[in-house]
Amino acid sequence: MKDPYEILGVAKTANESEIKKAFRNLAKKHHPDKHAGDAAAQKRFQEISGAYDILGDKEKRAQFDAGAIGADGNPRGFDPRQGGFGAGGFRQGNPFGGGAGGPGGREFHFSFDDAPGGAAGFEDIFADLMGAGRRGGKAQPRAAKGEDFSVAVTVSFAEGAIGGTRRVVLPIGEQIDVKIPVGVKDGQVVRVKGRGGAGRGGGPNGDILLTVSVAPHPFMTRDGNDIRMDLPVTLKEAVLGAKVPVPTLTGTVSLSVPPNSNTGTVLRLKGKGIGANGAVAAGDFYVRLVIALADKPDESLRSFVQGWTADYDPRVKIR
Repeated sequence: MKDPYEILGVAKTANESEIKKAFRNLAKKHHPDKHAGDAAAQKRFQEISGAYDILGDKEKRAQFDAGAIGADGNPRGFDPRQGGFGAGGFRQGNPFGGGAGGPGGREFHFSFDDAPGGAAGFEDIFADLMGAGRRGGKAQPRAAKGEDFSVAVTVSFAEGAIGGTRRVVLPIGEQIDVKIPVGVKDGQVVRVKGRGGAGRGGGPNGDILLTVSVAPHPFMTRDGNDIRMDLPVTLKEAVLGAKVPVPTLTGTVSLSVPPNSNTGTVLRLKGKGIGANGAVAAGDFYVRLVIALADKPDESLRSFVQGWTADYDPRVKIR
């Protein structure tokens, strides 16, 4: 069997990530589903899988590098003529050393074609020898969960708050749509069950581990399930009171500003925070008023203030 490093096309110093990437690329290229009826492609895929079975397993790779096992995964020095598998059949005796037919030994001969099930008899004998589990006389592959795929995605502030759907590209090149849950937090890992790598031997498929980054909003901030923002209002709106528009995650709403409001006054829009699309226990939307003068000087306001006789100290609370 070929050297597994050569099969995957990686150097012997390759790290786990490089080996996994090489395997994915080759497996995708030579997968039997893409080459129906092509025996050469199927054989190539089997070689790739066999190589990764060794190099993708830390213990097996270490054994291979140390010369303890061969490229076929069997212990080096295993002599098929010494109670093992030979071209003509099977010898019963000491299967890993010592000759068959020695004192007290018995010798049985049959060809693999004569074994029950033809060539499949080889698998049965090998499973018996190595103590593998059998069911119905056939060697059964060990069930194993498929590989988990790690994917990163960045969503808008609104998507993180009220949920949505995003298309992501998996490490194997496949594109799928995934659901962004309501109220997802920045850096949270969302598990999409059963959409990862295919399971082996009847095992379950792997999952997608979706790391979500939530982009900041230009004027909204998150506080638990609540949202907060500063809302500029004119001096007239603050003094006399007014109805002012407020942009929320689910659209613009009208907010009543009470007369004689000041900068720092906080007003609440109930149920307009995180989960405002109808989720249970939706947060609230808090608006902090900030009185803002016009950028262009207003001469009428200037004249009014010059003649204003109000006498109060706005800094008394900070002394």
